[in-house]
Amino acid sequence: MARYTGPKIKLSRKFGEALSPKADKYLAKRNYRPGMHGSSPHRVSEFGLQLREKQKAKAIYGLMERQFRRYYEMASKKVGATGDALLQMLEMRLDNVAYRLGFAATRSQARQLVGHGFFEVNGKKVNIPSFAVRVGDEVKVTENKRNSQYIKNITPLLNNTKTVEWLVLEPKALSGKVMSVPNRDQVENTINTQLIVEYYSR
Repeated sequence: MARYTGPKIKLSRKFGEALSPKADKYLAKRNYRPGMHGSSPHRVSEFGLQLREKQKAKAIYGLMERQFRRYYEMASKKVGATGDALLQMLEMRLDNVAYRLGFAATRSQARQLVGHGFFEVNGKKVNIPSFAVRVGDEVKVTENKRNSQYIKNITPLLNNTKTVEWLVLEPKALSGKVMSVPNRDQVENTINTQLIVEYYSR
């Protein structure tokens, strides 16, 4: 599956918020859009705001247009608010869950770890980043990866990791469990899903 591999810092400046830990210090110095006219005030149309919010969500979760649109189409068929359903599906991706549990510093790193076979779900190895976990699923570091230098380095850090409310981390077991479907208040991002719904509903 294709994914964005360009500079995250440039995207962070474009959207005005850090999309990676490294981008925080850059935004402190350059809190304006990239390019010649980045610091110039400009008016954004309603369509521009909708497009920008969709692009920001894609950048945060590391998705390309085709995959993101598919998530939207699935969300629009569910009962309830489409925006909430979209956010829940994005959060329930295996790479995002691994990131939320603290096994990776960024979602892109978590995606790489999943692709390299670092995790199993309910005892079965899964190397598909977009794999949708469910309530009650256990995500665990596979046995053959526990002796890797990466896992040895992060293991001490997991004891101090604070996870989101809908996940439970077991540092000693190198595992985590999905306790519930996240609601909007439990998702730590600034995505305005209503603008995304309006964009696709044009």
